[in-house]
Amino acid sequence: MSRYIFKMPDLGEGTVAAEIVAVHVKPGDLVKEEQIIFDVMTEKATVEVPSPVSGRVVSMTGTPGESVPVGAELIVFETDTDSDATPVISSESEQSAVPAVAADKPVSSPAPASTTGRVMASPATRRRAREAGVELSEVKGTGPGGRISREDFDSFVHKQSQAGGEVNAGSDVEELPIIGMRRLIAQRMTQTLAIPHFSYVEEVDVTELESLRQHLNSKLPTGAGSYTYLPFLALALARVVAQFPQCNVRYDAERNLLLRYRSLHLGVATQTPDGLKVPVVRNVERHSLSEIAAEIRRVSDAARSNKATRDELTGSTLTLTSLGKLGGIASTPIINAPEVAIVGVNKAIERPVVSRGAITVRRMMNLSGSFDHRFVDGHDAASMIQALKECLEHPATIFAQL
Repeated sequence: MSRYIFKMPDLGEGTVAAEIVAVHVKPGDLVKEEQIIFDVMTEKATVEVPSPVSGRVVSMTGTPGESVPVGAELIVFETDTDSDATPVISSESEQSAVPAVAADKPVSSPAPASTTGRVMASPATRRRAREAGVELSEVKGTGPGGRISREDFDSFVHKQSQAGGEVNAGSDVEELPIIGMRRLIAQRMTQTLAIPHFSYVEEVDVTELESLRQHLNSKLPTGAGSYTYLPFLALALARVVAQFPQCNVRYDAERNLLLRYRSLHLGVATQTPDGLKVPVVRNVERHSLSEIAAEIRRVSDAARSNKATRDELTGSTLTLTSLGKLGGIASTPIINAPEVAIVGVNKAIERPVVSRGAITVRRMMNLSGSFDHRFVDGHDAASMIQALKECLEHPATIFAQL
């Protein structure tokens, strides 16, 4: 018998630590090689970590929500090898033990039907179970090898609710650890709110834009989707930031530099089951309206389904956010640091307005912009929103070569 020390693997991309999201074994458990022992998270990547050896768990460190440095000891295994040495995983073997990572995409590893009592479920299902206070060992899985599917979990929670109300019977308080994606969101929001925001709201008459949008949608083939306001706004922003390059910037705090970009790499705030993500449409100014619309749909769908790559979730230079039908009258969007500007879209509604001395019905929409006041002066911020307003009220100027 010998002992094998397994350390937090190097997940690449300059990672120095990873957060433990879930632990699937405990001291005394018999573990087979390739059995999933931890779920860990770094930035926006969730990875299932398999065991590199078969053996018994002697001791382990780390609990869900804890950030563990790369190279720190996680588990000591007792193995059946004849060697008296105590193996320690090298950087190369650590990386080979962990599958390739795509941002926000749980990486599946072959997991045999466990004889050690491990519950087979995806990281998303485990996360939902933690949030609902459900012991997954009580849920019957109908998937391959007894794996618990989303439908299995939903059915169990529904039955529990029907039987007696709350899942956590006996208490009216449910303790939900702030870990994983929600912890990252909370951390980012706390850091971002340290920025001195300057917000500016302007109403826009989008009657002509709506007419153009409806006309173009009527020409699309069946099943081709439809144009929302977002691709028009994206193209208008590409034109506007050429006039206000100080708003198409990322702030490098470590080097105390502003990185000003010639191209607009537009972040599109997207609500997902895991929280808000910001996939990126790159080089907006180089693409047509239909190409931008298709790319917005593609990256947003990828973010919602956890299939977006790391590159698709990083590198935006300005963010566009919209609450869609919940858009409200006005909002104060929070800057997506390290950017210095964000534009929020509120709902468009028809209402009476005075135009050329007469009352008429127009379709009106408010734009809400927020800017980092350290680097964007109030005059420039207001001027940018005014320029955007002009483009949207005269949509031909979005496409005209002026």
